[in-house]
Amino acid sequence: MTTGALALVAGVWGALAGTLLPRAAYRFAVPPGAPWRTHCPTGHPVRGWLGPARCAACGPDGGAYAGADGRGDAASGAGGGPYADAGLSGNAAGASRRAPSAPLLAAVTALVCAALAAATGTRPELAVWLLLAPVGVLLAAVDLRVRRLPDPLTLPLAATALALLGLAALLPEHAGRWPTALYGALALGAGYFVLYLINPAGMGFGDVKLAVGAGAVLGWYGWPTVLLGAFAGFLLGALYGGALVLARRADRRTAVPFGPFLLAGVLTGVLIGAYAA
Repeated sequence: MTTGALALVAGVWGALAGTLLPRAAYRFAVPPGAPWRTHCPTGHPVRGWLGPARCAACGPDGGAYAGADGRGDAASGAGGGPYADAGLSGNAAGASRRAPSAPLLAAVTALVCAALAAATGTRPELAVWLLLAPVGVLLAAVDLRVRRLPDPLTLPLAATALALLGLAALLPEHAGRWPTALYGALALGAGYFVLYLINPAGMGFGDVKLAVGAGAVLGWYGWPTVLLGAFAGFLLGALYGGALVLARRADRRTAVPFGPFLLAGVLTGVLIGAYAA
């Protein structure tokens, strides 16, 4: 299969996987310490984790979970009803209660998967990247909305990455090393834990947990890839924070979600590492 055809197939997989993310993003997008969302904005139970963010009980005209199709949340605002998010003001509650755009999630996941396929080729680790990519997109979407990286996503991510890469290491034509993936997970997780101890206000513990999985993925292609991915994440985060300060939308004390930039650094490192392998 040619590189273009492989990228096309991976992009289609990414688009299909991305269409299943909005419901999970809606349920996970709650403030730190709050339980995962179990009802739509009008109070109907939300069942399952995968699929479009629509409520069948609300009917065809009001079924979107507050923003999947661009509309606002009728149940948000001060008070917000019995299912309003605890600890959020009316505007903040409405923002976090909106489901992310399904086309946007599908498009981003498709682009990520296509890029990974183009860089990795037909090597067996591509299957690992394509399975993990939708989880990364979901984590980024949730963190951008509520500055939270859910444990049910970050904690299994590292174990799943190491297990799948262990299987890939048993197959011919792989281009990485599983022991380095394990050491990378431990090293990057430890490094982020030290940063968390030094400045807990600037580094959330969810970032530490995510860094373990990130180190496993980057470590597959060796220590230079670990360093490159880690540096890229901090660089992208710093550029974003600096842009907000210059635009006067934030100051030096403003907390920004770091998970998306950590994940973007991982993607950068994997793309370069896979292409160079």
